[in-house]
Amino acid sequence: MSLKITIVGCGDAFGSGGRRNTCFHLETESARYFVDFGATALVGVNALGIDTNAVDAIILSHLHGDHFGGIPFLILHAHFVTDRKRPLVIAGPPGLEQRIRAAQEVMFPDSSHIELCFDLVFVELEPGSRSTVCGADIECFEVCHPSGAPPLALRIQAGGRLFAFSGDTEWLDVLPTVAGGADLFMCECYAFDEPIPYHVRYRDLEANLADIGARRIMLNHLGTESLARMADIDPSIEIAEDGMVIDV
Repeated sequence: MSLKITIVGCGDAFGSGGRRNTCFHLETESARYFVDFGATALVGVNALGIDTNAVDAIILSHLHGDHFGGIPFLILHAHFVTDRKRPLVIAGPPGLEQRIRAAQEVMFPDSSHIELCFDLVFVELEPGSRSTVCGADIECFEVCHPSGAPPLALRIQAGGRLFAFSGDTEWLDVLPTVAGGADLFMCECYAFDEPIPYHVRYRDLEANLADIGARRIMLNHLGTESLARMADIDPSIEIAEDGMVIDV
């Protein structure tokens, strides 16, 4: 059993450091998933040669454009370019279908009414719930990042491995629970010292490092302050880079 994670994008909403918006490709022996699919994700997917038709589901942490804004492009790409036939499941916070349909209409008017060549299936993930989506077991925790729907931190069990993801959030006491026992804990770290509302600061993570019982910790969503201070980050903590491939 194994889980291969390809970092399609690990950046913030503004592309700081030239990084793409958040998107992780998870691959097991029997299934493939995207975790988040930000506005630049399809560019990264194509650059990395990832077969989107082989992906079973997209799992969303929250409904900000840098985490789900690439989905309208992916839907049209699947219909017009790759001729997808298999169903595509999109799982995420309550209300995700309405938000995705609205995004489709803003970006490509009338595109939400196209009769697609594949089934598009929406699954709502409630905070505090456990769900199974295309073979992945998902546990959801509500965090603090206003985005029009409950933002989620995720524990995703797939391929016999556990991938934990903070989503976007300020530091909360629940994050060590999210990370506990994970083979990889992916934690946002937008700020370093400066308190930025609704985002993790490195100093908060550092202060709670002893409580994070994950085998590996990796930072993503670094803003300009964090990028400038990467040399000051504890060497036991890894830093995500676009295109990185991780076997966990």
